Amino acid sequence: MASGIFASNVGAPEGPVSLPDGAMYVTEMSNATLNVTHLSANGERRVVRNTQGRPNGLAIDGDGLLWVAEAGLRALLCIDPDGREVKRLEGDDTHGRFYFPNDLAFGPDGHLYMTDSGMAMTDFLEGQDFAEGFMDFAWDGRVYDIDPRTMKIVRVIDRGIRFTNGIAFGPGDALYANASFTGEVYRYDVFGSAPARRELFGNVLQPDDQPGFKGPDGMKFGADGRCYCTVYAQKNVTVLGTDGRVAERLALDGACPTNLCFAQGERRILVTEVSKGQVEWVDVPCEGAPLFYPRTL
Repeated sequence: MASGIFASNVGAPEGPVSLPDGAMYVTEMSNATLNVTHLSANGERRVVRNTQGRPNGLAIDGDGLLWVAEAGLRALLCIDPDGREVKRLEGDDTHGRFYFPNDLAFGPDGHLYMTDSGMAMTDFLEGQDFAEGFMDFAWDGRVYDIDPRTMKIVRVIDRGIRFTNGIAFGPGDALYANASFTGEVYRYDVFGSAPARRELFGNVLQPDDQPGFKGPDGMKFGADGRCYCTVYAQKNVTVLGTDGRVAERLALDGACPTNLCFAQGERRILVTEVSKGQVEWVDVPCEGAPLFYPRTL
């Protein structure tokens, strides 16, 4: 399995989005950056916008607009390619304020699906680290369905999750989201006639005695129907088969991957990794599953 470094000296990268010309967008979460950033095909950096919060997940629509899960600002932002803010949503009167917008995925219905980890950043972080006893805090992780045209919350698909994180659409237009503290990946039928219910699909944690926190982060599906999930502090991308069982673990150079995307038109994943501040590439057996790029203006 071939692998290498796409870009280095990136400030705690997350939210990778591949572009047709070989370039990509990422977010930079470090306190010294806090940017939405464009990386050329040669890995050169160009800051699109400094959000002044803590940009996390990222998605692009059919109008070329960038959607940012801004954890520090507790908001969903929409910006244009020049960095100008177009739209913003911070919650609503029915569901309250967002806590920690984390990751994003457009669905086949044109809606934007967002995970919210369930607690404001200032309530569980001390600097860049988790506060003592964080696992036992009152987490209310959620999965939102948002109409990007009206900027209205359509529904809360699930809540009460212990640090909701990665989100992606998989085979049969099922929605998947994961829980970082338990290692579980959940599946939802969001287009059925009945209300969507949480179904356990699989678990990506490897059985070992490694001390400290580790857990699933961003994930995407391959054209082979398998789920490729970054596992923070586990130094790999864990691949779940269509049956939800661990099929393989793709070793990485850095220990703390945060998210991935499939390079467009290639059998390759691009993985954001924060301990070394880099984007890694890893060859895989397939291209990515088709993503959705709705027009949202």
